[in-house]
Amino acid sequence: MKDAEGQFPAGAVHTRSRTVKGLTILPANEASWEDLELVLRPVKCHSVRCYCQRFKIPGSQWNLVDDDERAYLLRIQTDCEKPESGTTSGLVAYLDGQPVGWCAIEPRTAYPNLLTNRMPWTGRDEDKADDGVWAITCFIVRTGYRKRGITYDLARAAVDFAKQRGARAVEGYAMITTPEKEITWGELHVGSRNVFEAAGFREVTRPSKRRVVMRLDF
Repeated sequence: MKDAEGQFPAGAVHTRSRTVKGLTILPANEASWEDLELVLRPVKCHSVRCYCQRFKIPGSQWNLVDDDERAYLLRIQTDCEKPESGTTSGLVAYLDGQPVGWCAIEPRTAYPNLLTNRMPWTGRDEDKADDGVWAITCFIVRTGYRKRGITYDLARAAVDFAKQRGARAVEGYAMITTPEKEITWGELHVGSRNVFEAAGFREVTRPSKRRVVMRLDF
């Protein structure tokens, strides 16, 4: 969200190695909700507009909550348009001033369904309630801006953002991609292994043939 002089706020997240020229990445509380809607509203995940609520809304209630309610929940969680806020739930990427991408990043404990999902914990024994471990759970890039490297920059920015806010580690739950084998865009919302590896993550476990837990300890 630009100010009256057309400038982005000073809180932009600066990655260690920006690959996309003209890209600015802001904490979502410093972006406008309208900008975030431009990125998220056209996208369907699990056959609905998820608004990054899949790991938050109890499964028994999922079908009782419609798209608008999920959008409302995310707006509260991001604190969009409240730059003074000390909390938010993700980052918004702008390319030459246009909103083009989103990354969900919060303490792992902010995702109650993730804590009860078997996938992240296969072969692991650690404190699920550790607030010092953050999780990257979603990447979205608008149609027309994909395959430019924006997701890679969002991952790096998410690492910096978490570290600046006191995280001692960051995790991701990536898909394993294979050359010439198509993976639908919806499946890749969690990010590919290559994206996390480029941001400095290492493989922790491989709970299935296509899913890998990636982690970066500070």
